[in-house]
Amino acid sequence: MRVLPIHEIPRLNPEEYHQSEKLQVLLILDNIRSAANVGSCFRSADAFAIEGIALVGISAKPPHREILRTALGATETVAWQSWENVPAEVQKLKNKGYQVLAVEIAEGATTLPNFRASPNQPLALILGNEVSGVGEELMKLVDGAIEIPQYGTKHSFNVSVAAGIVLWEISRQIR
Repeated sequence: MRVLPIHEIPRLNPEEYHQSEKLQVLLILDNIRSAANVGSCFRSADAFAIEGIALVGISAKPPHREILRTALGATETVAWQSWENVPAEVQKLKNKGYQVLAVEIAEGATTLPNFRASPNQPLALILGNEVSGVGEELMKLVDGAIEIPQYGTKHSFNVSVAAGIVLWEISRQIR
């Protein structure tokens, strides 16, 4: 067994990626403090070929140096936007048929193993601040929450790790 060199790994080039079918999932990054976490979310968004990322509040925006360092080029492939009027943008998504879910430890949350993604249901997943989680204003707008089960002493995953876990499971179910 050997590790494949990068030139042997079958991947799309950026042009092929832009033309490829995307998973109908939008990540909404709500007040993420660490630009490195934002960059890592870009990289996961590219890996799972989701439709894009919305950056909210204090979340850093490309071409921030730390984002570029961890995204490794994913800011060039993943569509992204910055939102000022978040409630209005979330309402637009709902009007388009999106199910808006917080990835959060919350009352009534569905655990990730019990969540069932549908290929016909576009999703908007809100991931919140590393310390305070998804903002209260956004929690009032969500259709529900997905909670990743944990078995240790910590109360949460790193936000970029949580994004990767949830995107992997949704991609696995739909694809």
